Amino acid sequence: MKPSEINAKWKVLQERISKEFESDFPDLKVMLFLIGVQELGKGPKKYSKRQKEELMHIATCRLLSEMGFYELEGLDQDGWPHWKLIKAIPPYTMLEQEMLMKSLVVSYFEDIYS
Repeated sequence: MKPSEINAKWKVLQERISKEFESDFPDLKVMLFLIGVQELGKGPKKYSKRQKEELMHIATCRLLSEMGFYELEGLDQDGWPHWKLIKAIPPYTMLEQEMLMKSLVVSYFEDIYS
C-alpha cells in the first residue's frame, strides 16, 4: 500500500474504533493495546502499567510475525504468549516504522471485521 492509502484506511479505522468504544480517536499505542488484549484472549479487564506494555509488545510481535520476523513460541503458565525473533528487523526510519505498523494494524482489523 502507498502511504496515502495507508493513511486513508488508518483514518477510517480510527473512526470505527472511536465509535465502537465511544472514545477519542485512538493512536497507534491504543491500537496496539487493543490488539494485545485480543491476542491474549482474556477480555477487557484492569491491567497494570507493566501488563499494558506487555500487551503492546504482544501486539507488535503478532503484527511483525506477518512479515516473518517473529514466531509464537507458546504460552506461559499464566496464558500469556511468548514470541521468538527469527529474522532481524531492518533499521527502518521512524516514519517507515510508523507507516509499517499502521499498515499492519489496518490489515489486522480488516481480517477481524471481514
